[in-house]
Amino acid sequence: MRRQKTEMHMPMRIGLDFDNTIVSYDALFHTIAVEKALVPADTAISKVAVRDYLRKVGNEPAFTEMQGYVYGARMSEAAAYPGVIDFIRRARAKGAEVVIVSHKTKHPFSGPKYDLHAAAGGWIETALRSGAAPLFAADGVFFELTKEEKIARIADCDCDYFIDDLPEILQMPGFPEKTGRLLFDPEQNHGDRGSQGDRGVIAHFNSWSEIQSFFEGKWQAQT
Repeated sequence: MRRQKTEMHMPMRIGLDFDNTIVSYDALFHTIAVEKALVPADTAISKVAVRDYLRKVGNEPAFTEMQGYVYGARMSEAAAYPGVIDFIRRARAKGAEVVIVSHKTKHPFSGPKYDLHAAAGGWIETALRSGAAPLFAADGVFFELTKEEKIARIADCDCDYFIDDLPEILQMPGFPEKTGRLLFDPEQNHGDRGSQGDRGVIAHFNSWSEIQSFFEGKWQAQT
């Protein structure tokens, strides 16, 4: 995926994380936790709220197993974050290249051995479309087994910007210096924008509409 440096006018390349960046699991985790009678029905509709409740009652292993079930058997029910599909379509229309780079194990840590890569790939094929056409070809989607391999892939893809929901990924040693680090934090789990925890992050967003506005400014400056 690395671009040839000899090209005079290279298109912008934007890398996207997958879980909790493109895909929102909040409603699905809540639905399944209530189905399995793991949390009260009035628990907040949030993956983090489900996790925190199970931790509080000493049942975190149930959350770990639920992750495999959600990311495997129930992946098709997950929803894209509002605005992310519109953003990808808009980026493509503006000539940008968009790739997905995810850190994802092949199988869950506990429970049935679902193929998590296949489940995620199927979701991308079905959910991320522009009309009848998929928004991503196979060579634009990468599932890496370790965080270090994810960072190496971001560098290999020569991303101009990378969007992730985890500050620790954006701040890892080896993260490419040329790549702008953009934090997606819809539940504001990582403190105030510009806080010390955002070291190295150039922008902090709470929604995909904010991300699109950021890039609209970049594209306008290019014209």
